[in-house]
Amino acid sequence: MFFQQTETKNYEIDMERVPQHIAIIMDGNGRWAKKRFLPRKAGHKAGAETLERIIEDCRDLGVKHLTVYAFSTENWKRSQEEVDAIMDLLRQYLKNYFKRFLKDDIRLNVIGDIHRLDQDIQDSILEIEDLSKDKTGLFVHIALNYGGRDELRRAITKIAAEVEQGNLKAADITEEM
Repeated sequence: MFFQQTETKNYEIDMERVPQHIAIIMDGNGRWAKKRFLPRKAGHKAGAETLERIIEDCRDLGVKHLTVYAFSTENWKRSQEEVDAIMDLLRQYLKNYFKRFLKDDIRLNVIGDIHRLDQDIQDSILEIEDLSKDKTGLFVHIALNYGGRDELRRAITKIAAEVEQGNLKAADITEEM
């Protein structure tokens, strides 16, 4: 373990053992809000604020990669009101917080299919990815509109197109591919 509890119940971090990559599934924001008799969107806002602190802590600790599973392909099945609230929160963070990445030596990479997101959100993601592409500090990967099944479908579709165009033979498809 890279941290240990000391006799005073404070935690001491072994800087030699800080993980290079941490991945988090952002889940439970709605349950957190419900438990406090708050609307679900308040839970999503609290989750985003927690993510801000996690990003800062990871940067300060020297973590190289942080992957955050933020919005899955399954999340589109939620109420339109909740999806809209999440997208509005994403817009706010893309306009304000994520632009701070540039001065904090943080690079942004969004994984998943962003094409289903509104055009302004896509544009903001692409702009921040481009502006931060040369940053060498913390590399933040955010999974948006991402799902294992969809990832497999997109990979298989791409391979099938290569076969259909005659650029690849079915027998040449490997696990690595």
